[in-house]
Amino acid sequence: MKRTIATALWLGLSAGLAVSSPLAAGEAGDAVFAERGPWSVEPEGLRWSVHVDGPEAAGFLHVEDGSVTLNEITDPSDKKPALQLTQKTDSRTRKIGPFPISGGDPVLTFFLEQTTRDVAKLTGGSPYYIRNRMKDALFRGGKISQDGSTASFQPFEGDPNAAQMRGFETLTLTFVLAQDPKSPIRELLAQTEGDEPGYVNRMVLQ
Repeated sequence: MKRTIATALWLGLSAGLAVSSPLAAGEAGDAVFAERGPWSVEPEGLRWSVHVDGPEAAGFLHVEDGSVTLNEITDPSDKKPALQLTQKTDSRTRKIGPFPISGGDPVLTFFLEQTTRDVAKLTGGSPYYIRNRMKDALFRGGKISQDGSTASFQPFEGDPNAAQMRGFETLTLTFVLAQDPKSPIRELLAQTEGDEPGYVNRMVLQ
């Protein structure tokens, strides 16, 4: 399965659960980054609930009852169909996009970039370093359940800078996948172990 479009989406945005034994290296990433376009979105869109929690820190946004909705729109620049995300938190609403209707997964892109930014804010680390560690884990490693329904990754396992990660060395990214690889990801979860730092970023398809 190709990942080029989904990878480009992630790079473009950044510029602007049980797990069984692992299979072949990279297979988990292939499942997560499967091409899901061209998208078919109902008039009301596809909606994921969002919950984000973690320690108090400047610039870190807790979200108790938020959502991200994927809708089809008409791109005002060329009048062609496109995709747009609507993010709702406890205090604000914003539009993100447009994205190509036949491109990668904008929801996955949003989730990964939000997690990257949260980790950077809560550790004081470089978002470029954090993003590169996450990309390396997602594109080259990970584990996938034997039935292919769950893929997980530990981007900071064995990280040489673990002493400065403030608990994020335990971060696990988990994705619950549909049987059809072209279907939306059902759950996206970033979570650390234990009470410190107690970080959770969870999106669940409604």
